[in-house]
Amino acid sequence: MPLKGVNLLFQSKRSSLTCTYKCGNACAGECTNESNNPYFGDIMSRRGVLKAFGAGTVTLGGSAFLAACGVDDNAAQTETATATSTNSVTEAATAKITPAKGMRFEGVQPNEKDEVVVPAGYATSVLIAWGDPVYEDAPEFDPNNQTAAAAARQFGFNNDFAGLMEHPTDQNRMVYVCSHEYSTEPQMLPNYDPENPTDEEINIGIMSHGHTILEVSRDENTGELKREFGPLNRRITGETEFKIVGPAAGHDLLKTSADPTGTTVLGTFNNCSGGVTPWGTFLSGEENIDQYWANAAAVTGERPAADVKRFGVSEEASERKWERLHDRFDLAKEPNEFNRFGYLVEINPYDPDSIPVKHTALGRFKHEAGNVHVTEDGTVVCYSGDDSRFEYIYKFVSSKKVKEGDVEHNMTILDEGTLYVANLEGNSPAGEITGDGDLPQDGDFDGVGTWIPLLTAHADGTAESHIDGFTGEEVAIYTRLAADEAGATKMDRPEDFEVNPVNGKLYVALTNNKYRGATGENAEKSQEDVTEYAPIRENKNGLVMEIEDDYAGTDFTWNLLLVCGDPKAASSYFSGFPADQVSPISCPDNLAFDSHGNLWISTDGNALGSNDGLYAVGLEGENRGQVLCFLTVPVAAETCGPIVTDDLVMVNVQHPGEADDATFENPGSHWPDGGTSLPRPAVAQVFRTDGQKIGMETV
Repeated sequence: MPLKGVNLLFQSKRSSLTCTYKCGNACAGECTNESNNPYFGDIMSRRGVLKAFGAGTVTLGGSAFLAACGVDDNAAQTETATATSTNSVTEAATAKITPAKGMRFEGVQPNEKDEVVVPAGYATSVLIAWGDPVYEDAPEFDPNNQTAAAAARQFGFNNDFAGLMEHPTDQNRMVYVCSHEYSTEPQMLPNYDPENPTDEEINIGIMSHGHTILEVSRDENTGELKREFGPLNRRITGETEFKIVGPAAGHDLLKTSADPTGTTVLGTFNNCSGGVTPWGTFLSGEENIDQYWANAAAVTGERPAADVKRFGVSEEASERKWERLHDRFDLAKEPNEFNRFGYLVEINPYDPDSIPVKHTALGRFKHEAGNVHVTEDGTVVCYSGDDSRFEYIYKFVSSKKVKEGDVEHNMTILDEGTLYVANLEGNSPAGEITGDGDLPQDGDFDGVGTWIPLLTAHADGTAESHIDGFTGEEVAIYTRLAADEAGATKMDRPEDFEVNPVNGKLYVALTNNKYRGATGENAEKSQEDVTEYAPIRENKNGLVMEIEDDYAGTDFTWNLLLVCGDPKAASSYFSGFPADQVSPISCPDNLAFDSHGNLWISTDGNALGSNDGLYAVGLEGENRGQVLCFLTVPVAAETCGPIVTDDLVMVNVQHPGEADDATFENPGSHWPDGGTSLPRPAVAQVFRTDGQKIGMETV
């Protein structure tokens, strides 16, 4: 019998099966943030001209969800198609505006096709898919006879974050890296019984998590990549050894029977988005870790019990039942093992023998992304979001400086410095924010913000707490609880952060929040009404925020670039760009930039009833707010990890065919192999065959 998950509250585009295995039904349960932090409606807003920051910084490098369960498909389809928005121009007579360089392609129309759909003149191919060999001696993929040993040498399941890096020795090759966020056993394994998984099935799931590092070669004519077997190829799994570093390393709360030192841990799980560092490593966020552990009811002590509740760990058995085979997933037997997950991990792809690390100074929460910006003096600023409803946005400012060419030194930078959480305020009276998308009188959704310090990690491994009642080490472990005490601002599922290498501004994807200002049967789940930074009641389509940050400082300004949705709906906002010239967009997730400075957005959980996709957005001049769909992914899939170069666009196609009634025996998709084949998460690449660059032809 297929497992259908527990997406009971929402009839969303995202299946309940995805909600169960990707995020542990985070959107179906009660909101775990029960803090009483103030929000804009309770704070006297700051008025006047907003300051601009960050003029003296330079970007040296950087990278190229959570399932969007909290959306209402029925509501999305009944949005007022005839409404006239005060925020967007909808008149048919609007003169057509030529897209910016890099965006000159015919936008892909909404669809529900079981394929990757791209504009005319573009071609697609698959670089690698679930089960393909990572090592030359890996066994051939046999979906009917899988083993954990084989999975450890093959491309893992559900690839999310992606990065494309220079090869250290071969100019004809590059290095592709990606995370494997989660496994969906009913889709992966024949005759799978979710109530009684076998030992081998459990271990297959564990080995299908982690990361892949892959050498690739490039076609000189098209830019298309081809996988290669090389010495850098590597699979990191749920059993790979990691080193715990930073202020929480060795703390009693991280000690277990298998690791009485509290410094070594096996594996990494639910790795969502991440980032590439300027020193040649990559970061990966451990996100929805709660779903892997069982028996939270056995946890004692006020703060430990509050922490597992805050994360949403099941009080009894987990959905995956891994605790039946491995004691480390049973909180009744190993109450501290859970404290060893929920961090940003850092991996050196150029050393296949290196031990990856977990950085505790960056805090422990459901990390979505981890992207760095380097200031002129070498200070590293790392941004990350906590991807849940009413959770927070964070940054870490290093006290150590970058040393060019010294990877060993640079991999310790994120262990010393100060961790902050954000507080935001709008700059318009609360009464002007209606919840319907109406702009305030000043014509912008904008305001100011302050970074509140949580902890400062020192060179000797100790940490100073800035939160009363917490030690520095406790802030690193119980970061959500400490941020509650700090009065952080509750956001609508903050996901990816990216700094634009062209304009130096920071962009944040806020996927959605069904409970923001909720009415009717969901009213009791609404912790906040609408605010200027979250101006849509029952926000089902998400937002994109633009920030000018005083990077190493504590002040910033912000504005909303997009209020996503159907362009014909009154609630949508595209920075004033004509709404009849934009593509519908819903549930922004991962971000990237092209060489022209355009923002690219991948989506997860399209609440408008069509497939998810990848969208380009103009940021400057008359093109600001123009949204054009470049591709859509197959049915029930999520678009992840976009990489955009002048010659090639890549996306990770996650969970194709993951519908409620889909099983291994009755698949919901046949992509990428076609016919009657099993769907496989895979890396899709898009390129031109005529020698032209991406988005440069005249429309």
